Amino acid sequence: MRVEIWGDINCPWCYIGKARFEKALAAFPHRDQVEVVHRSFELDPQAPQEPRPVLPAIAAKYGISVDQAREAEERIASHAHGEGLPYRGAERDVANSFDMHRLLHFAEERGRQEQLLDLLYRENFDGDTSPFAPGRLLALAVEAGLDERQAADVLADPAAHADAVREDEATAAALGATGVPFYVFDRRLGVSGAQPPAAFTSALEQAWSTRTVPQT
Repeated sequence: MRVEIWGDINCPWCYIGKARFEKALAAFPHRDQVEVVHRSFELDPQAPQEPRPVLPAIAAKYGISVDQAREAEERIASHAHGEGLPYRGAERDVANSFDMHRLLHFAEERGRQEQLLDLLYRENFDGDTSPFAPGRLLALAVEAGLDERQAADVLADPAAHADAVREDEATAAALGATGVPFYVFDRRLGVSGAQPPAAFTSALEQAWSTRTVPQT
């Protein structure tokens, strides 16, 4: 069974949802037969490349005050901490994530997608340095086990894996996704949002019980 997860590094609920889904998957009896693939979804495709503080960006996006944005981040932090996740909230940056998605596709080809994704989330929500800082994305790619020169070549070529990112986003739109995280089980069952682990358990069980088993 395949589970596809659409998300974005800028998305705190994707970070939280990943932890919740993994809790459900770890307890799923057939977990060794579940393939997890992470797909691209940009929360803000028009976001500038230059990183900027998250609170003013949230305030501008939703038409709220910076204080209200800070309160929203504090609520998200409480959910993250409830899953045992660190969360630096108001201290993080936001920026265009297209290069991250391109590099995640490259990492998938090398069997290192999960490792890179975890490092990107860690850096964005718990690190001392912004993952959007100059040179930081390449450093994280190397830490994830990717070849430094090959990863640098990908980042230097705006067309590298760009079509794969756009295809993921087009597929998400075709499946009816308007936000992330968005989970699709065998292209038959969709789950939106960072649901509690019990909801993911139910989805896994439902998708497994209704899957098409090849005839022998």
